[in-house]
Amino acid sequence: MPGETDLIVVLTTFPSAEKAGEAARILLAHKLAACCTILPGISLYTWQGKTCEENEAVMLIKTRTARYPELEKKIKEIHPYQVPEIVALPAVSALRAYSDWVKEVTGE
Repeated sequence: MPGETDLIVVLTTFPSAEKAGEAARILLAHKLAACCTILPGISLYTWQGKTCEENEAVMLIKTRTARYPELEKKIKEIHPYQVPEIVALPAVSALRAYSDWVKEVTGE
């Protein structure tokens, strides 16, 4: 397929944009991410039998599949949540120039 890629987008959430920004800077410094986009959000979820509603910051991390194991390890290391959301979504297709940039920034 034209535009095929080994890029993934990893989703995670943080209790604030400030905490997400701190984490993003660490991930970028370790070349585990090419870009981290932080968005405001509200999460509704069940935790320990209770329905919870929290303001959170959603982080979209753009990286390569090969970097995922190390990325997951680093997120778990720096994340304030007991069980952080870490979900990787494959990028089925991507602009070649963007894909090349992600590869360059993340060490390929």
